Amino acid sequence: MHFLPEKLDDYVVAHSQEEPELLQQLTRETYQKILQPIMLSGPYQGRVLSMLSKLIRPKSILELGTFTGYATLCLAEGLQKEGEIDTIDVNEELVDFQRKYFDKSGYGSQIQQHLGSAIDILPTLDKTYDLVFIDADKPNYSNYFHLVIDKLNPGGIILSDNVLWHGKVVEPLKDKDISTKAVLDFNTLLRNDDRIETVLLPIRDGLTISRRK
Repeated sequence: MHFLPEKLDDYVVAHSQEEPELLQQLTRETYQKILQPIMLSGPYQGRVLSMLSKLIRPKSILELGTFTGYATLCLAEGLQKEGEIDTIDVNEELVDFQRKYFDKSGYGSQIQQHLGSAIDILPTLDKTYDLVFIDADKPNYSNYFHLVIDKLNPGGIILSDNVLWHGKVVEPLKDKDISTKAVLDFNTLLRNDDRIETVLLPIRDGLTISRRK
């Protein structure tokens, strides 16, 4: 989703770092073999995630919503040498696809895949995190926040994707539009929770940065 005029958006992309070759390969294969390839973070947002991770230098990362592993690998670029990533997804058919690229990247031994519902898996993860990336099913965004906030270290960061939801957050809400309602509620939750400080960035489909106080 692009909210900038096309020419300006092209300029922004052209003057940002290019994605690594491995991620280009991952993107090509995702579009060739996987349904809904539009779910990929994409090269520009991927470089944003990479830059944020490099600035944060996390020792532990939690990702909700792996898909084909593109964002996982972008976040891994800032991981400390002995750091680890826990990434959760419900799609069993993507596990081998993800693992192939994780192992090609050199970060494979640091990435732990979890298959199943994040609602069920999160309570079983007995650790804390420096960086959390939420990019899964929208109706559970608020539930995910409540499950991860106490696992977030002081000064830790939550990145939340798709928080502008194709621009629907500023349109009249339709009665049966559960996902848009969930995103609206989630954005309000982040704005009002006094445990964090939050800024919403109009990057692609919206990316929120929330810092644990």
